[in-house]
Amino acid sequence: MSQWSQVQQLEIKFLEQVDQFYDDNFPMEIRHLLAQWIESQDWEAAANNEAMAMILLQNLIIQVDEQLDRVSQEKNLLLIHNLKRIRKLLQGKYHGNPMHIAVIISNCLREERRILAAASMPVQGPLEKSLQNSVVSERQRNVEHKVSAIKNSAQMTDQDVKYLEDLQEEFDFRYKTIQSLEQNDKNSTHIKQEMLVLQAMLNTLDYKRKEVLSKIGRVIHEIDMLMSNMLTEELLDWKRRQQIACIGGPLHGGLDQLQNCFTLLAESLFQVRRQLEKLDELLTRLTYDGDPIPVQRPQLLEKVNFLLYNLFRNSFVVERQPCMPTHPQRPLVLKTLIQFTVKLRLLIKLPELNYQIRVKVTIDNNRRFVLCGTHVKAMNMDESANGSLSVEFRHLQPKEMKTSSGSKGNEGSHMVTEELHSISFETQVCLYGLTINLETSSLPVVMISNVSQLPNAWASIIWYNLSTNDPQNLSFFNNPPTATLSQLLEVLSWQFSSYVGRGLNSEQLNMLAEKLMGQQVSYSDYQLSWAKFCKEHLPGKSFTFWVWLEAILDLIKKHILPLWIDGYIMGFVSKEKERILLKDKTPGTFLLRFSESNLGGITFTWVDQLENGDVTFHSVEPYNKGRLSALPFADILRDYKVIMADNVPENPLKYLYPDIPKDKAFGKHYSCQPNEVSKPSDGGVKGYVPSVFIPVSKILNDPTEPHSPSDLLPMSPSVYAVLREHLSPTAIETAVSCKLFHS
Repeated sequence: MSQWSQVQQLEIKFLEQVDQFYDDNFPMEIRHLLAQWIESQDWEAAANNEAMAMILLQNLIIQVDEQLDRVSQEKNLLLIHNLKRIRKLLQGKYHGNPMHIAVIISNCLREERRILAAASMPVQGPLEKSLQNSVVSERQRNVEHKVSAIKNSAQMTDQDVKYLEDLQEEFDFRYKTIQSLEQNDKNSTHIKQEMLVLQAMLNTLDYKRKEVLSKIGRVIHEIDMLMSNMLTEELLDWKRRQQIACIGGPLHGGLDQLQNCFTLLAESLFQVRRQLEKLDELLTRLTYDGDPIPVQRPQLLEKVNFLLYNLFRNSFVVERQPCMPTHPQRPLVLKTLIQFTVKLRLLIKLPELNYQIRVKVTIDNNRRFVLCGTHVKAMNMDESANGSLSVEFRHLQPKEMKTSSGSKGNEGSHMVTEELHSISFETQVCLYGLTINLETSSLPVVMISNVSQLPNAWASIIWYNLSTNDPQNLSFFNNPPTATLSQLLEVLSWQFSSYVGRGLNSEQLNMLAEKLMGQQVSYSDYQLSWAKFCKEHLPGKSFTFWVWLEAILDLIKKHILPLWIDGYIMGFVSKEKERILLKDKTPGTFLLRFSESNLGGITFTWVDQLENGDVTFHSVEPYNKGRLSALPFADILRDYKVIMADNVPENPLKYLYPDIPKDKAFGKHYSCQPNEVSKPSDGGVKGYVPSVFIPVSKILNDPTEPHSPSDLLPMSPSVYAVLREHLSPTAIETAVSCKLFHS
């Protein structure tokens, strides 16, 4: 079943979440019509490879054209109209930046996987629940409402200033008219009446000046309160959501809404600033005793400038954290001399700033590392599909500097994966007489010099961003805090949903909790140490919990991904639990689980019944990536044979737990059908009988009998048939047996 088909079967509350991230940037019609094709492409790789992204964009348009031809024949007018609009959008919006559509589709697919994983959980995880708090959503709506109200108030004040300007011009005209009269005329009754009118106008002017200043003061106060409270909280929440997204959590939307709020507030502040400048202009033309403008205007202008400084400083954010294109799902881990990308955005989107802001990037202050590549680029509105004012650095490379002795500090495998570094960005905004210096930094990054360090470096990134919302605590691992086990388990499930397409259910998470903390642990509020997660070896093992889990992720990704996505691998189940599950099942029922004693190994256990009625269990020696590179796991399950006593070899695997026929579960993943591999004449090199790998095991009744190191036998089916006819069972056992664990 395709991922999109699974999405369509979700409950309405989950479908509403899906609906939120499909918009004009990537219309849902295309996701629906091209579901299988979209899911078969590598959008993650294309998101960091412009040539590949361009090819995928062109193929996407071709796919849309094919759909357009089909619906044209069906005369579906509405769908024809929508597809033409979408085709025009794809060509116009992404032709200059094809990687952006790859990022969007990759994010949508990832978010679908996360929602599918969440839907399989009995309850929502604590981290995700906090990110989707109804109070937060209400605050977002309040911020947008208040920003809109402030913008309207500033525009209304513009009208008041215009009325004040018109009133003062009329006053100036009348006053200058009287001043131009002869002295004798000034004593006339008419002039005296005119003077009374002027006095009344001056009183009105004074009242209006005070009124305008009061309104300006209220607008400034409302902006100040909004920035100090709700807007600051919104920005901090977005940054926290970005942290969580970096370690596999829900996508962090909301930046466009924040940009809209920041931009409207900046426009309102500049509007107020122009109003104060107009009042200063009116002041030079007319002042009087008790005039409120010279008293209040300087204070108001100072406050406006202060708010603009703060607004601009908060608006300079890292939109996309540093990430190597070669490892898109492991952001914030950077390898020396390997390119990484990072994207900055200014949330105040003003046309006057396009190509006027140059951003400089640096790393650390201790000069241990330097960045090779383009260090300075201008922010612009042309490279982003949504027209945001942003800049993306795509070709930066960290390089470790030599020490005075000529060597590199912590060179090679000795580089510390718990050492955090900071990538900093600085720029300057010059606008309307204001000069504002802006600075921001990425989340802490971990430097590695060898890919073998990636798992432990990623563990550091997970622990940091799970445990703190401090964006710049570079000494974090000097004394790393504990983490709530329930939150850690939620993050571990995200590793599976984001990296291998299917998260973990409550039973699987329970097994991981027991492995971390011991049997029958209640982990709702249990605190786990960093050492327990990543430093200390598991009891009786030569590796840590994290190394064991990372090896499983790698095994799934490279060798058994389709089976994992289909949900046919139980995976995380202890030996004790698997026997409880299998003991009452039909003989031949089996389940798949990850080895607890071997790194990156998967095994299967089946239940059997002895002649006396006793139940017995058999577990095959775990398959690792070496074996699975030679033979697909689905084919192993299909062709697996067991030799017991004097019986002929037979496949003991009948039903996948709980009662799914084996071929029904795995049939679509078989590389070829059994009858296709049993014909020697079907292929092979001329003069040779073609051979195939047949996995064969012997159940050991004598524990002293030596074991064969492998359960893969390269033998042609025809030769195997001849052996069965002419050799004794004992001879066959000696030739083909391999190690198998049993009880």
